[in-house]
Amino acid sequence: MKHVVYLFTRYFHDIIIAVEAILANKMKSMLTALGIMFGVAAVISMLAIGKGAQQEVLEQIKLVGVNNIIVSPTDMALGAPDAGSGGTGSSVRRFSPGLTLQDAEAIQEAIPSVGKVSPVISLNYHAVLEGRSYPVGLEGVSANYFELLNVNLADGNIFNEEQSEGGLPVCVIGDNIRNRFFSTEDPIGKYIKAGDTWLKVIGLIERRDFTASASDEMGISSTDNKIFVPVKTMLLRFKDRARINPEVLESVARGGDGGATSDDKVVTATHQLDKIIIQVEETEHLSVTADIVKRMLLRRHSDIYDFEVTVPELLLKQQQKTNDIFNIVLGAIASISLVVGGIGIMNIMLASVWERIREIGTRQAIGASRKDIIVQFLAESTLISVTGGMIGIVIGVIMARLINVMADIQTVVSLFSVLVAFGVSATVGIVFGYIPAKRAANQDPVESLRH
Repeated sequence: MKHVVYLFTRYFHDIIIAVEAILANKMKSMLTALGIMFGVAAVISMLAIGKGAQQEVLEQIKLVGVNNIIVSPTDMALGAPDAGSGGTGSSVRRFSPGLTLQDAEAIQEAIPSVGKVSPVISLNYHAVLEGRSYPVGLEGVSANYFELLNVNLADGNIFNEEQSEGGLPVCVIGDNIRNRFFSTEDPIGKYIKAGDTWLKVIGLIERRDFTASASDEMGISSTDNKIFVPVKTMLLRFKDRARINPEVLESVARGGDGGATSDDKVVTATHQLDKIIIQVEETEHLSVTADIVKRMLLRRHSDIYDFEVTVPELLLKQQQKTNDIFNIVLGAIASISLVVGGIGIMNIMLASVWERIREIGTRQAIGASRKDIIVQFLAESTLISVTGGMIGIVIGVIMARLINVMADIQTVVSLFSVLVAFGVSATVGIVFGYIPAKRAANQDPVESLRH
């Protein structure tokens, strides 16, 4: 510490001379710092985009749940070649029941690595209360659903075992439903009508931020505009799409094609479920469990691919890895601006040495050492670079905000990016200012005074 104080005191006069030189040439100093300004601004804005993308991925992982596998039905039934046909393309009648509640129960019971499972049935209804009607999403789920997707309650409780197994008319509502129908009162214990069924409100879901892109990519949506009921309540009191359909039976009897893409005759019933959410206990078992689920459902569906198995967390992590590579490339491109800015500083400082060669000779003649000259010019280049870096930080923060507002891209300016930008700007000033400072110190005093 004493050594630092000594150095500062020793060279304080040289630093003051550098500051005076900068103030005496404000326009030139500002133009010299432009490269650093825009380089730092570009680096900060690029890092902000990268940080925003990372945070968005983390939010999406939270929305889809940790270690979850999602099984969803497909519109097209893809029939696998039947082993008994011998690859001759003979006509084989096969029927798939579609995605059913029994599938979810079988996955829960048969696969050891599976922790919790929740079937999901989604329907569009109108909620009605006291003459007011409002379109809502009605979802039949199990009590596990709220834990699997990290859905918290603001008040009340989720379904208990008696309510779930008995198919009782109870529900948990989203925040928008509360605001629409119960804005001035506590909704817990009140009733709301969906279709022809009156439902007792037993819980209120906590409002949470929702990223629209998560819905597009991962098939999830906000809970704020939904009413959740037990899955058996949905099947008993609203709609069960797996009930025997005479048209399907007739199609099976005729050997209808049901959308098959091979010579096999494939018929798929209407899917009872819209989704099955499966939580795996250990992350390392995700891929293996997904494969087991796929094989199990194929056996249950007569080797017909009328479903799709996805692992959102792995997809999101792959997306994050792609984003990281993209951000590294963008950061490298932005860093080129800093290098160009540093070269600009070196160029201007070299020209400044030539312009001020008489001043250098005069200082040396009255007792200034080579170290004093080096400190003077090094301080000048560093101050220009640091000042440009500080202005660049402000510009970078503003750019990040504008990108967020105008391009609707999430950006997060972190303290780390600001410190990195500031440190890089100071380093650029020192590195690219050293050569001009060294050249100034090596000038012959006699030749300098003659000039």
